[in-house]
Amino acid sequence: MLLQHWGLWNNALPMSGVPDLVGGIMLLVRFLSMAVNVYMMVIVFRIILTWFPGNQDNKVFEVLSKATDPYLNWFRRFPFLRAGFLDLSPIAALACLSLINRVLSTYTFYGTISIGIILAIALQAVWGIVSFLLMFIIIVLIVRLIAYFLGYGTDGPVMRIVSVISQPVLFRISRVIFRDRIVAFTHGLIITIVGLGVLYFVLRTLVTMLSAAMARLPI
Repeated sequence: MLLQHWGLWNNALPMSGVPDLVGGIMLLVRFLSMAVNVYMMVIVFRIILTWFPGNQDNKVFEVLSKATDPYLNWFRRFPFLRAGFLDLSPIAALACLSLINRVLSTYTFYGTISIGIILAIALQAVWGIVSFLLMFIIIVLIVRLIAYFLGYGTDGPVMRIVSVISQPVLFRISRVIFRDRIVAFTHGLIITIVGLGVLYFVLRTLVTMLSAAMARLPI
């Protein structure tokens, strides 16, 4: 668990002998945590249904859309979460719910919460999104590199999607690393993959250290 991992187990408040009011609050928080979990599963199910054509006319899809679209649409209004056919707004929406759920779960399990713990959880939630995107881009670039060595073009639907995702990333990172120098495609691709991999592990280490420091804040 989060607090145990950060060495805060001994600071958790005992759960026995709490007043009725506190017990009622704990029960309410547990219910909210369960409700958030259920709502997250509903959103995931609604997203999965969009992957299959013809489900838009389904009665179940209509009900799920009415329950989830008002929340999802709030994230869809941010342009930086949408890049062409790639829509990251559902990931951001689920990450926010996951953050709320982790805060509620921490409180219900230990009976205590602090600003430092909330900040640590928030940082971990943000890192969850960033790390997912970094790993996704790295995997796409590796697929592009393997396809190049095997002689596959970009005519197929899968490789066309891989090319659409990898090309802008490769172009921007190459401009930062190589400036105006002209480099071979494979050379630039390999350096980009290695650079993103190093960035991933550096950020992961920093987030782990900062999270531990935040969780120990006395507030």
